[in-house]
Parts: sequence; structure tokens; C-alpha cells
Amino acid sequence: MAEALWYSAPGIADIRPEALAPPAADEVRVRALFGAVSRGTEALVLAGRVPVSEFERMRAPFMVGNFPFPVKYGYATVGRIEGGAAALRGRTVFTLHPHQNFFNIPASAAVVLPDNLPPQRAVLAANMETALNAVWDAAPGPADRIAIVGAGVVGSLVAYLCGRFPGAEVTLVDINPARAELAKTLGVGFARPQSAKGDCDLVVHASGNPAGLTTALGLAGEEATVLEMSWYGDAPVTAPLGGAFHSRRLRLISSQVGQIAPSHRPRWSHGRRLAATLALLTDERLDALLAPPVLFGDLAQRLPEILDARNGILCQPIAYP
Repeated sequence: MAEALWYSAPGIADIRPEALAPPAADEVRVRALFGAVSRGTEALVLAGRVPVSEFERMRAPFMVGNFPFPVKYGYATVGRIEGGAAALRGRTVFTLHPHQNFFNIPASAAVVLPDNLPPQRAVLAANMETALNAVWDAAPGPADRIAIVGAGVVGSLVAYLCGRFPGAEVTLVDINPARAELAKTLGVGFARPQSAKGDCDLVVHASGNPAGLTTALGLAGEEATVLEMSWYGDAPVTAPLGGAFHSRRLRLISSQVGQIAPSHRPRWSHGRRLAATLALLTDERLDALLAPPVLFGDLAQRLPEILDARNGILCQPIAYP
């Protein structure tokens, strides 16, 4: 018998037993080692705030149930293959699977970790994949002045990637001054919203708060791009699109990881993008994004605390015994 986390009703999650059949000929059996809670998305799922219009688009791989409830949801698991294809047995893999201690998946859905990537850090793969796709959408360049508003996991990873462009001036912008140490670790600058340098070539908004979008629009330079990464669920958002928005010819665009960015779509598959994502996670500085793990058996009880935006948690890993 396996055990899986289910979102059962608004504010309520529970762990349920699940009978597992032996893996089919094209499947592997995975024993979970680590997982991660996607705090922004899963907070909306737990609250029942997925819009009806997005019920199908928001389905995660191997999700069971239907929105709003009950759903077996999640999309970041690192595990070891214990059955199925002989060539993969014993290998450590990342897969986009809900929170569950044992499960069967098609062998093609298991991506083997690079040898120099620790399993616990690999839980950042889903977030890094989102950040990589966003950078492709935004198309920054060397020597650009770039601001990322919102120093959560995804925003921090976007800043980390942009910081690798030669000569780029990259600043993480956040209302929490404690994020300055994180920015330093990742090799980028830090500023509070009121002191961030404007006239940016690119601004990425990832705070999840409409006030952050206002800040992002204010930091953009003439004819610059503002990339919106926040997803607000069913909440209406007010943005200051009057004033100088049109006369400055700002470009406000969206990014979402479900499809590969148009700039790379003709040549890249989802599998190639995920493999590239794992290779980008080998930098030990990224461990600064990880909170102490929570035991899977305690996850349902701890979720309200974990998903509370005031607690300062970035990425919440899950440890499976």
C-alpha cells in the first residue's frame, strides 16, 4: 500500500492509502526520497481558488481527482527506481508527480539526475523549469539592467539565471530586507521597492501581489518589457495602465511553464527542457532556497503553516522515510 496527500476541502488535506499494482511493462516503480511543496500554486489549490476556466489547464501530470476537491496534487518528487526497467533500477530520478511515497510511472516520465546533483536540491527542478522558460520568454541580454520583483523561489531563480549574463546589472526587489542575504548568495543585487533603481531594460514580476506589479511597471524604462509571472487564481487584479504606461510604450507579457517559450518551441521538447533544468541545479548556492524538510507523515497537518505567506519559507522540501 502506498500513501498519498490529497486536498480534500477548503483548508483541509489528508494522507490516504492507495493500492499499487505491479508496474506494467513500460513503467517503473519509484520510491520517493524528497519532494517539494509549490507554495504559491498549492496555496490556491488548498483554498479552492482554482478558477473553473482553468480546471483542465491546471491539471498536473499524474494528478487524480477533479478541481476543486478532492484532488491528489503536486508536481515535484525525487525518488529511486526500485522496479520495472532493469536499466533504470537503482537510479535516482526527478518526476512531476503528486506527493506520494511509492508510485508507478511510465519510464519516459523519470528523468535521471546528474551525478553531481544532490537529491534534496533536485526538488527545485519544477521551479527552475519555470524560471528557465521565463528567461526564454523575457529574452534578457548581456549588460542589461534587470529587476526581479518578488524574491520567492521562482523570482530568485530568475535572478540567478539572469545574473549569469555578462555585465548584466540584476537586482532582486522585495519588501523583506532579510532577502538581501539570499541575493548576495546568488550573486545579484538587492533593493527594497522604494529604493530600487529604475529605467530597467527588463522587469520580471514574481511576487504574487498586485502591489508588486505596480512596482514592476514603475521600474521599467522606456519601451521596456515587464514579464508577469504571478498567477492570482480567481482574484481580480488592478494594474496602473493609465498615466504614462502607453506613452512610454511598455510591453506587458505573460509567462507560463505549461508550454515551451515560442523562441525555443520548434527545437525543444519538454523532456529536453527538464533535463537542461536539472543540469542548472548543480550549483550548491541554490541550497539557500531550501527550508528544513518536513516529514511526509506530518505534511497534511503542517500545510497551513507551510503555505502561510508570512512565515518566510522559500522552498519547503518533503522528506520521505
